[in-house]
Amino acid sequence: MSPTSSSPHQRTRDDHASEIAEDYCEAIAELEDGENGCRVTELASRFGVSHVTVVRTVKRLERDGLAETRPRKPIRLTEAGRRLAASCRRRHEIVYRFLLAIGVDPRIAAVDAEGIEHHVSPSTLARFRKIAEERTSG
Repeated sequence: MSPTSSSPHQRTRDDHASEIAEDYCEAIAELEDGENGCRVTELASRFGVSHVTVVRTVKRLERDGLAETRPRKPIRLTEAGRRLAASCRRRHEIVYRFLLAIGVDPRIAAVDAEGIEHHVSPSTLARFRKIAEERTSG
């Protein structure tokens, strides 16, 4: 691939586009099982955004078949939303374990993993997993 190719930049733009949906699905999955389920106010607080921003984002998740809402009821993930959340959690855990394996401070690794998880390719993730397993099992 030539250095001027736009392909890496397009992949990054695509990754950014899905990043919010992934973060919201992960958060909804965590909150769904709580006492009150997942509510707009909890998501707004978690992400530090307005109620309106959460409502718009949840509407996009609904449009994309990832979430379901009903008036005065908690937000629920669809099966597709649950699969996406689980996939994101797995990616996050692999990246986090890799960062720990190479000596990154756990607090920094937690923050860095949150960003890296959205942009790591499947082949790089596989290498991260292998290195993390080698370094923690030996």
